[in-house]
Amino acid sequence: MRHRKIRAGLLAITLAAFAPAMTVAQGATSVAITVNDRAVTDYELNQRILLLDAFNTSGDLRRIARNDLIEDRLKQQEMARFGLGLPPEALQSELEAFAERANLSLPEFRQVLAAQGIAPETLRDFVEIGVLWRNYVRSRFGREVTVTDADIDRAIAQAGSAPTRIELLLSEIIIPVTPQNEVRARDVAQRIAQIRSFEEFSRAASQASALPSREDGGRIDWVPAANYPPQISAILLDLAVGEVTEPIEIPNGIALFQKRGQREARTPVTPPASIDYAAYYIPGGQTPAAIETARDVAANADTCDDLYGVAQGQAPEVLDRVVSPPSQIPGDIALELAQLDPGEVSTNLTRNEGRTLVFLMLCARNEVGGEEIDRDVVANRIRSQRLGALADALIADLRASADIRP
Repeated sequence: MRHRKIRAGLLAITLAAFAPAMTVAQGATSVAITVNDRAVTDYELNQRILLLDAFNTSGDLRRIARNDLIEDRLKQQEMARFGLGLPPEALQSELEAFAERANLSLPEFRQVLAAQGIAPETLRDFVEIGVLWRNYVRSRFGREVTVTDADIDRAIAQAGSAPTRIELLLSEIIIPVTPQNEVRARDVAQRIAQIRSFEEFSRAASQASALPSREDGGRIDWVPAANYPPQISAILLDLAVGEVTEPIEIPNGIALFQKRGQREARTPVTPPASIDYAAYYIPGGQTPAAIETARDVAANADTCDDLYGVAQGQAPEVLDRVVSPPSQIPGDIALELAQLDPGEVSTNLTRNEGRTLVFLMLCARNEVGGEEIDRDVVANRIRSQRLGALADALIADLRASADIRP
């Protein structure tokens, strides 16, 4: 699928690994910031804002862009002391790998960015500085970081013994977003985010939500907090009763939740290590014919494995079977899966600008099990976390001694 905005899942993968830098456009010399007498231009600042927006970043984009660009200069200055560079063939390979994270070829990826006013040099520098900084951190601190068997055992034990007893009672709104209604949809979402009344939120859901729950004012039943992806459950748990989330960007839409209640569950729920789900794509979107086809599929498919029989003889792309960590599942799918038990189905989502209905089935929530754990993966995760902490400390030291204006 192609979206005007790049999937939010891409941001979670890339911003942790890459710290961007921007190229100064020819003739764009108006200075926005100086870092140790090195300029950051208004052009660079505006390009960074566009890039953050393309990655569905939430928050004050200008403030985030300014902070990122200051850190870019500090990293560049630090690495310049060692004459670090990236060969052209290595940079090309990294660019292609970066685009693949969005399921796009590099030319397609550049075309999506160009449509949003983002220069090709912006992507190139974004990737290049990220790769160089990552390599520099590994080279400088690699010998300082050791991971023992005890560290791995401790991490596995913590991951496997962290059940939650929290259940959430929520109301939901998902506002469809198209190129034609985007401005209005965002304006409506911002107004809804200010609501604190249950009655007002219910009326808003009835008027604006695309989900069947709009018939009940957006109200849904109790859901374990652990069913939601970590980044969303953290937001929901922090809400006070009656409070509404900030707009949450999802593919083709904006989601908002109001907390109506929170309680301790009778049975603890262990956060899943991965989620197994299937998506069968039906032409026609939310038309009566497509919905009737979905009902027929549901009548003949009790499990995800049954969908292979349903899809037999059709093009391979009509059925996706995915096993993924919760944090890497597209936002709209993750929100639907949170409300499903294994074998249950949702037909609330569409793709291809509403022309394709998504028959979504939850196959299983996979808990951490000893036979499923790759100790090398755990060790690499611990090592990355420790390297990240050392890199953050280095940036803090560089920033403390830098001359940054204004």
